Amino acid sequence: MIQQKDVVREGGNGQDARPDRTSKKVTDHLANERTFLAWIRTGLATITFGFVVERFGLLLRELGVKGTLTPIFSVHYSSFIGITLTLFGVMMLVVALVNFLQNRRTIDNEQFHPHVSFAIVLTVIASLIGIILAGYLLFTA
Repeated sequence: MIQQKDVVREGGNGQDARPDRTSKKVTDHLANERTFLAWIRTGLATITFGFVVERFGLLLRELGVKGTLTPIFSVHYSSFIGITLTLFGVMMLVVALVNFLQNRRTIDNEQFHPHVSFAIVLTVIASLIGIILAGYLLFTA
């Protein structure tokens, strides 16, 4: 019977050419990185959407389309909403980086416990922005 230590491996140096298992920490770090990149994409999309909203309002002003509402602010609603979305996207990028670095540290220390506060706050703020945009579209249509 051949024992496991007597088997010559393909790598030539006593190690298997294809590892049978991957360190749990490596997969955790890769998952953390994928999550971070998803937040980056979401933040950039929010910034882009804010820019589009602001520029669309500028287009409407140039075409002479006027809303029926009397402005409360000297800034047009689309500019206010667009700038708010852009700043929200930047805030999302910063918070995502802090969250990524904190998760990386806790994974290395084997003390990782997922926090839901970031997701809850983000959902509430995004929902409020959506409601404000819906109201803007309803009252300016």
